[in-house]
Order: sequence, then C-alpha cells, then structure tokens
Amino acid sequence: MYTLPLSQLDTLFETIGANGPLYIPVDNTSGKADFKRWEKGVRMSSALKTVRSAKDFFFPKTENLVNFRMNGKKIEVEDPRKELEDFVVFGVRACDAASFAIVDDVYINQKPVDTYYKNRREHGTVVTLACTEPAQTCFCELYDIDASDPKGDVSAWITDGSVYFRSNTDKGSRLIDGIKILLKENDAKTVETQQSETREKVSKLPFVNLDLSKYSGDKMLALFNSKVWDNLSETCLGCGTCTYVCPTCMCFDVRSFDTGDGIKQFRCWDSCMYSDFTKMAAANPRLTQKERFRQRFMHKLVYYPMEHNGVKSCVGCGRCLESCPIHMNIVKVIKTINETPDQPEGGR
Repeated sequence: MYTLPLSQLDTLFETIGANGPLYIPVDNTSGKADFKRWEKGVRMSSALKTVRSAKDFFFPKTENLVNFRMNGKKIEVEDPRKELEDFVVFGVRACDAASFAIVDDVYINQKPVDTYYKNRREHGTVVTLACTEPAQTCFCELYDIDASDPKGDVSAWITDGSVYFRSNTDKGSRLIDGIKILLKENDAKTVETQQSETREKVSKLPFVNLDLSKYSGDKMLALFNSKVWDNLSETCLGCGTCTYVCPTCMCFDVRSFDTGDGIKQFRCWDSCMYSDFTKMAAANPRLTQKERFRQRFMHKLVYYPMEHNGVKSCVGCGRCLESCPIHMNIVKVIKTINETPDQPEGGR
C-alpha cells in the first residue's frame, strides 16, 4: 500500500493530468457534485457522491454511432469512432464501481459485444474512493458491496491526513508506477481502522437489512400479478428521473438526424418509464404507467438476477431516493411488497 500527504493531492492530480484526461468530482453551481475534467485551480468535492454516476464515462447520454453521407445515389458509410485517449476517473464510490460489473455483463460479456462501450472501458482507469460518512439513503451493503473497500483499478482511502492507494489490476499498477515518485510505502493499519469505523456506521443505516427473499425467479408470477402494483404506481409521474440517475440503467434508443447532406445515427439514454419505450409498429407492449412501473422494479429485482446468477441490478447508491419528485423508489417498493401477504402464483 502507498501513501501521499493530503496536502499534495493537487500535485498528484497535476502528475496524472499531464499524461491524459483526469476527471474528479467537483462542486457545481447547485452545491452538488459532478465529474469534471481536472485543470489547475479545480478542487475535488467533498460530497459523498455525484448527481449522476461515473457510468457516463463508458455509456454516455448521447453517442454518435454511424454517419451516412449522400452523393446523388451513392451512400457513403462513415464510422465516427476515433481512437480514444487513455483517461482516469478519480473518486468513484464503491456503489458506482460495482455498477460497472453489472453493465459489463450485458455489454461486454454477452454477444454481440458492444464495441463502443468496450472501447471506453479499455481506455478508462477507475480510481475508487472509500466512503467514511455514508448517507441515510445509502444501502449498498444490502447487495454485499463494501463501502469501506471499493473495487476499481486502484482503491483509495483518505484518512489521518493522507491518501492511501492500493492497485487491484494491471491498469491500476501502471497508474501507480506513473506516480510512484510522489508516494511512500506504508502498511494498512490506519486504513483498517477507518474501514472498521465505516462498516460500523453502514451497519446502522436504515435500509441495509431489507428482506429480499420475495424477489426470486420461483416467485416471479406471484409477484408480477400482485395487486400491490396498482397502489405503488398511482403517483408515479413517468418522468424517468430514477432511470437517469441510476448507475445500472442501460437502456437506449437509436435515432437518426438529417444533416442536410446525410444522416447521423446516434443512440441516447431511454427510460422504461416512458410511454413510448420499446414502442413498435404494431403497438406498445406496456400501455399503462402501472405496467411500466412494474417493469422497472421487476427487472431490477427479479428478471436481471434470473439471467445473471442472482445478481440484483441495483447497487444501493440511494440516488433514486434522493431524486424522485414524489418519493417513490426501490426501497419503498421492497418494503411495501414485504408487508403485503403472499398471493397464489399466477392469480390476480
């Protein structure tokens, strides 16, 4: 393990930033944090988490897929992708780091591989930062995510006036090698003390012990047909905010734009809460807000785990709890369903 005095953090950023783009959490004009490219004078935010997750670096909100240029009857196909620079994202929290594995399992580990996403993942180095003051809306421990020991190419801890680093991957080792002149080797005792304190705080959070036993494939039909969805979905606005701040939501739409001399085809984030989501020529498969609302939470808690070895498509970051304008979120869904008597499977 290596350490750096916290007073030299800007020197560290300058060293990393000299070799390629570096992104860190920075306070925005609303008093919250977003990732921003580091430059001299930019200070890292002390906020627990950014408004949107670091998923944006690998699965951006909009992305140009292909261009078609017209010259009479001749159509020229242009691949707009360019070789990416290597880049570093510093300050990613454990919940967001865990979300990468969930998205990877769909876009990289399944066929066909999403080459746009894979390209960004290969060029990005993730430096995670352990949490010390988890929020009341956090519940990552529910999904066996350790906020005090975040995964990533490099894990970092800020404690006792120093920043501690541990490399976890080859990319992480290369990053550490590039900054080793600034670092000193040290043992992990101070970090272990901080970890124990953080784990104690996390264990006392209100949602870390929610019961997920009802969310399994063998109970899928009973849960799908439960009457609880009628009441739960009544106040949902279908605004899509929950999906846009979610680190594990990965749905997109593909659209085309007429440039005057050709067509740009791009993809952009989409939301299962929208009335035109997956709309086809014949019809929309989910016509009511109840059906769309149910789809979101069934996918997170039942459908995705059925196809991915029981892994839930939620990392307990708490962003949906903080962002939903009518305070309807995955925790409220879990608690309400747990309080509802079981119904016969297949019955309505």
